[in-house]
Amino acid sequence: MSNKNGREFFFRKLHSLLGVIPVGIFLTQHLVVNHFATNGAQSFNKAAEFMANLPFRYFLEVFVIFLPILYHAIYGLYIAFTGTSNVKNYGYLRNWLYLFQRISGVITLIFITWHVWQTRIAAQMGATVDYNMMADIFQSKFMLVFYIVGVISTIFHFANGLWSFFVSWGITVTPRSQRISTYVTLGVFVVLSFVGLTAIFAFIDPQLAYK
Repeated sequence: MSNKNGREFFFRKLHSLLGVIPVGIFLTQHLVVNHFATNGAQSFNKAAEFMANLPFRYFLEVFVIFLPILYHAIYGLYIAFTGTSNVKNYGYLRNWLYLFQRISGVITLIFITWHVWQTRIAAQMGATVDYNMMADIFQSKFMLVFYIVGVISTIFHFANGLWSFFVSWGITVTPRSQRISTYVTLGVFVVLSFVGLTAIFAFIDPQLAYK
């Protein structure tokens, strides 16, 4: 293997790994925290406050969240704009999912960038990130649609990327194991989508919160 191919192999493996650990874990945790909104404003605010007061918060944000996301995003864009798909000639499911993975990656990057600006950066400028902030954001129909599309796209990108991670790291090497992995990752997509969307709707209408 040439040095160039070796570097490419390493970069792709690292890109795949960071998409699951820690980025995928952080995504799941973030969705779970948001889901506390289904129990009302006080429940969400307590969960958000707990996360904001974690020990070594800034270290975790920089080295466990932002830098891995940044690498995954930059190298993901390289893959998206240099890779090719053959869906026109071969319309197999995996070919389409590969195309959707690239598209969802771009959408996810736009969504996360905006979400960080609207919440995390706003917090540094003095805004309070709480239930009322998110409820106010979703008063805009455009922002509501934007968040729904962004959340679904992000979850799809993670779930489908999880399938690719299993393959690239040698966890699922047989056709049967890859079929099982397809059902598992589909389940991940459905469950996390339910968690994310119910949280959004709880911010819109408190009556949707669980009693």
